Amino acid sequence: MTGVLVFEGVTGNSSVNTDAKSGPTKADVRATSLKVGGDGTSAVLGKRDTAPFSMLGITWTDPAAKVTGAVEVRTKSATSGNWTSWVPLETDADGRTEAGRSGVRGSTEPRWVGPSNGVEVRINAGGKVSTKLPAGLRLDTVDPGRGSTPAAEPAAFAADLPAEDPSATPTTDPADPTPSEPAATPGDGTEPPVEPTPSEPASPAPSEPATEEPTPPASPSPSASPSSSPAETLPPAPPSTVPKPPITSRAGWGADESISPEAPEYLDGIKAVFVHHTAGSNTYSCADSAAVVRSLYAYHVKSQQWKDIGYNFLVDKCGTIFEGRKGGVDRPVFGAHTYGFNRESTGIAVIGTYTDSTAPGAVTTSVARIAAWKLGQYEGDPAGSTLLTAGATGSNYFGKAFTSGTKYSFSQISGHRDGFNTQCPGNMLYGQLKSIRDLAAGPVTGLTVKSVTGAGRSGTTYYTKSAVTVGWSASTPSAFVSKYELLVDGKSVATTAGTATSAPATLAIGSHQVQVRATHQSGKVTTSAAATVVAEQTAPTFSTKPNLALRTGTVNTTAVPVTLKWKATDSASLKEVRLTAPVAKTYGPTTTSASHTAKSGVATTWSMKAYDQAGNTATASVAGTPVIVQESSATKSGTWTTRSSSSYLGGKSYSSSSKGASLSWTFTGRSVALVASRATTSGQMYVYVDGVKVSTVDLKSSTTKYRDALWTKSWSSSAKHTVKIVVVATSGRPTVTTDGIVYLK
Repeated sequence: MTGVLVFEGVTGNSSVNTDAKSGPTKADVRATSLKVGGDGTSAVLGKRDTAPFSMLGITWTDPAAKVTGAVEVRTKSATSGNWTSWVPLETDADGRTEAGRSGVRGSTEPRWVGPSNGVEVRINAGGKVSTKLPAGLRLDTVDPGRGSTPAAEPAAFAADLPAEDPSATPTTDPADPTPSEPAATPGDGTEPPVEPTPSEPASPAPSEPATEEPTPPASPSPSASPSSSPAETLPPAPPSTVPKPPITSRAGWGADESISPEAPEYLDGIKAVFVHHTAGSNTYSCADSAAVVRSLYAYHVKSQQWKDIGYNFLVDKCGTIFEGRKGGVDRPVFGAHTYGFNRESTGIAVIGTYTDSTAPGAVTTSVARIAAWKLGQYEGDPAGSTLLTAGATGSNYFGKAFTSGTKYSFSQISGHRDGFNTQCPGNMLYGQLKSIRDLAAGPVTGLTVKSVTGAGRSGTTYYTKSAVTVGWSASTPSAFVSKYELLVDGKSVATTAGTATSAPATLAIGSHQVQVRATHQSGKVTTSAAATVVAEQTAPTFSTKPNLALRTGTVNTTAVPVTLKWKATDSASLKEVRLTAPVAKTYGPTTTSASHTAKSGVATTWSMKAYDQAGNTATASVAGTPVIVQESSATKSGTWTTRSSSSYLGGKSYSSSSKGASLSWTFTGRSVALVASRATTSGQMYVYVDGVKVSTVDLKSSTTKYRDALWTKSWSSSAKHTVKIVVVATSGRPTVTTDGIVYLK
C-alpha cells in the first residue's frame, strides 16, 4: 500500500550571515519510488505528469552504495509541454560526504531541468545480472519556490513511497527543537549558542555506513539555555591578505533556515580549496541562479538528509558568488563536499557541467577570488601545495590511494577528483584550475602599454610636447589588481585603482622610458616593457617654401592644371603636411608635391601647415593667378586659319600647315604652358623662349585631345618673357592647331 506522507520542519536558528531585505523561500520536495525489475538490475518510473519541479535526482537508502550503470531521465517542459530527450545523471557522488549522520541517503548528482511538470526515469545497472541496484530507489523532485516571502512557512517533504519502506520515515535530528520547547531567536535576550569544536577521526559503528569523520561533540539545541560566557563565543574571523569578493548571502538567495536548524560546525582553519561542478544543465538563466541554489539546498537537506547544503560557496555561470553552508562566509565552516578531506578545506561549486565546456571567464575569476580570499585568511598560497590528512580510506580519479589518518600533498586549489574518485569538476574546468591558481596567486599577466594619448608615434617611439595620457591593458581581470602605477624613467608619477586603464603625466623636455607597474592583490608586482616617449617643442620648418607651377593636362577656365611643391623637415619626427586652403588635403612626411587645379583669372592662396609627431606646427603659403591668353592675342606671321568649335577655349583656335608660320606671346609671370589640339594627323612645332629655341613639340596623339597643355616651363620668380611657336610642317602631317597659352602670375 502506498500513500503520501508529509513531514513539516520547524523554525530553527538563523544563518550567521543574513540579509534582512530578503525573506526565505519555501522549496517543495517530492519523492516517488521507482519500480525495480525482478532481477534487481533495472528500475523505471513510467512517463507521468507531476507537480511542478525544476530539479531532480535519484536517491537510495545506503549512502555507500553505487549505481554502476546508466541513470537517465526525461522531463516535460511546463511552458511548452514538450518532452526532452533522455539525459544522464552523474552517479559518482558519495552520500558519505556528510559525515556522522544517520539516515543519510546515497544519490546521483541533482540536475537542474527548469520548470517541468512531467518525468520518466530508467536505470540500468550495467547489464550484469550480478550487479544489483541499491535498495530504496526513488525519484526526488524539487520545486525551488517562486521568490522570497516575509515569513517562510515550514518546508514540506512529500513522499510517494510504500508504507513499509523505512526510507519513508524521516529521521528526527536531535538538534531540532520540539514544538513545546521553542527555539531561541536573536533579540529575545539570550546569547547565541556555543559553536562546537570538531572532534578527531574515529572508527564508525559497525551498524552505520562508513563515514569520513564521526559526529563532532553535540551542538547545543537552539532551544537550550545558551551560555553567556564570553570565552564560549566565537573569536573574530581572521582577516585575509586579499579583499573579500561580493557574496550573495543565504538570505539573499532565499534560504529557508527552518529545514536546517542545526548549528554550524567549524574547522581549525582552511588549508585547501576544492573546486566542484554541480553536474547540472548549463542552459539555465542567471536570473534563476538563486532558485538553483535553493533547489540544491533542499535536495541536500530533504532528499539526501544532510544537515545543510554541502558546498561552502557556489558560483553561477555569470560569476555571482553565493554563500553555501551556514556559519559565516568569513569562518572556516565544516562543509560536505569532498569525502575524506572536508576537515581541512572549503568547497566551491560551479553551477553547471564542465565536462565538455570550458567555464566562462566570469566563473574562473570568481572562483579564483573566493579561493584567494579564504586561503588568505590562513596564510595560504593559491599557487602552493599543502598536506591534508585523509579522513577516510579510498582513492581518487587518477587511482591514487588514500589511507585514513595519513597525510597527502595537494595543490591548495584542487579539483574534487584530486581527492575522490569522481569526474568532478569536469575535464574542462579541471583543465582551467591552473589559470584559476594563476589568477588567485598572481602576478598580473599580459601587462602592456597600449597607447600614449597626446603623442604621435613613429616606429616604436612616441613624441609629445609635454602632457600625455598613458593607456594600458592586462590579461588579469581588474578584480585581482590592487593598484597600477605609471613610471617615468623608473619613478612613479601616478597611482590608480586596479580598475583604471590610463593615467596622465607631464614630461620634461627629453627622451623618457615610460612603464606601467601593476600590484596584484597578493602583493606581487609586474612591470610592463618600456615605451620610449620624447618630449620636444621645436617646430618643424619648410626648407622649401610652397611654390606653384603650371603642369600638363586639360585646361578649362575653371580648372587650370597646377603643381604645388614644398619640403618640410623636423628635428625629431615629421608627421604630416596639411593643405588647408583652397582645399583640404593631408600629405605624408615624405611627400613634396601634389597636382591640383586652379580657377583662371582668380588669385588663389595655397596655405600649408606642417605637423611633427609631438604636435608642434609651422605654416607657409604661396599665391598665384592662372591667366589664359588666347591665340588671337598672339603676334603672328605666315598663314593661320581660324577654326570654330565649342571644344576650343573661347570657341576658336588657329591652325596652320605653312612651314615657318609663327605665333608669339609676351607676358609677365613665373610659369607658362602651351595649349593645343591634338590628333593622329597633328604635326610638330618649335618652341622658343625669349628668342632661344628650347624644344620641338610633337602634337601627334593616338586619341583626339582639345585644350591640352602639353609643354610647360617655370622660373623661380615672376619676370617678363616671350614664348614663340613655329610650324615645322612635318611631312605627311604638317598641321598645327593652337589654343593659346596659360601663364601664372
